[in-house]
Amino acid sequence: MPADRLHLVRHGEVHNPRRVLYGRLPGYGLSVEGRRMTRQAAEYIHSLDRPIASLICSPLQRTQESAEPFTELFGIEPVIDERVIEPTNVFEGRRMARALVNPWNWRHLRKPALPSWGEPYADVVGRMNAAMTQAWDAAASGDVVIVSHQLPIWITHLAVAGESLRHDPRARRCALSSVTSFKMVDGKWTEVSYAEPASTSGAVDVGAV
Repeated sequence: MPADRLHLVRHGEVHNPRRVLYGRLPGYGLSVEGRRMTRQAAEYIHSLDRPIASLICSPLQRTQESAEPFTELFGIEPVIDERVIEPTNVFEGRRMARALVNPWNWRHLRKPALPSWGEPYADVVGRMNAAMTQAWDAAASGDVVIVSHQLPIWITHLAVAGESLRHDPRARRCALSSVTSFKMVDGKWTEVSYAEPASTSGAVDVGAV
């Protein structure tokens, strides 16, 4: 039998004093508050009293650190999967407010439905679905936890809901250390719940677009 439920968990707050869009850049780990948030997310899933069959995370530092509380609580080591990584983005390392006032950068905004500033949304949906499906089928029973990033989680939500992939990044329902849960029914993903177990008041959350 496959898994029972699959949880997409977003990483916690990142130490980002310059408030840049960090994307896939190395060296961006969790802040002290971020570690607290990830612990709360892990404790939330632990409180569901559901066995965890596998723990997967992207190769970036912030997701690997966000997986650590799950290892502590469930005694399971994470498996790195490149397919659940943050999308590429031409604005990596820049402060968005400054980048967008430069006319030279406006060419990257010409096709927001793709989007033209980074990896196509459809490609993100495809790789996330492949990773989720493989993890689901590989589990004999129990739940799967995948620690990923805001855009991949949100775009997966839109695709599963049958909504347009084009959206305003400022309006994503995907808070730091949030948990978006799915199950597969008749070969199709169905979203079953969304939770924000971590307190994020005052958090810096400017690293994704």
